[in-house]
Amino acid sequence: MIPAPFRRLRLAALIALLALLAACVSSGGRLQEAGDAEVFDMHMDTTLDWARVHAPRQEMWTIDGEALNRLHIYSKVKPGEHVFLGRREKKSKPDGPWYRPGMRPDEVRDILLDALRESGWSRVEAAALRPAKFGAAEGLRFELAMTSQTGLRYKGMVAAAERDERLTVLVYAAAEEHYYGRDAAAVTHMFDTLRFVD
Repeated sequence: MIPAPFRRLRLAALIALLALLAACVSSGGRLQEAGDAEVFDMHMDTTLDWARVHAPRQEMWTIDGEALNRLHIYSKVKPGEHVFLGRREKKSKPDGPWYRPGMRPDEVRDILLDALRESGWSRVEAAALRPAKFGAAEGLRFELAMTSQTGLRYKGMVAAAERDERLTVLVYAAAEEHYYGRDAAAVTHMFDTLRFVD
């Protein structure tokens, strides 16, 4: 007999997958097969197949449904914009997770963590902040751990780079139990092969 937590997880995965398929049909989503992938002004290699849902300057990729694993990509965040493209900075809220050109790596990390908390995640923690190169572009990477609103623990990784006073952010998160361990090496490979193209 399957334990109750696993039954709930499987049911959540099925519901998320059905919702994702419906979103793909209604929003022009498509399948990203393993191999070379182009997204906005980036190129990377994936060893996994993904479902991709596109919106202006952002995409969400998933393998098993957003509740279990997801890769959010935010392209060309402008000065004064929310790092997840939610809204622009206002005088009434000057301390939000707004991007500013020339931020230090720790400042970029901190506004990304603030944006995740603002999105409903709790116990958000970062580790291993380090410089990264994406082709000729300088950037940063770090690891994540956080808890969803339903109490499920997630692990993840982040890559970010500033080019021409615009910020590009990739945030991968997956349920810590099974899904993160299964795909972490493949997502690390994607981040390792990430290059910007002009």
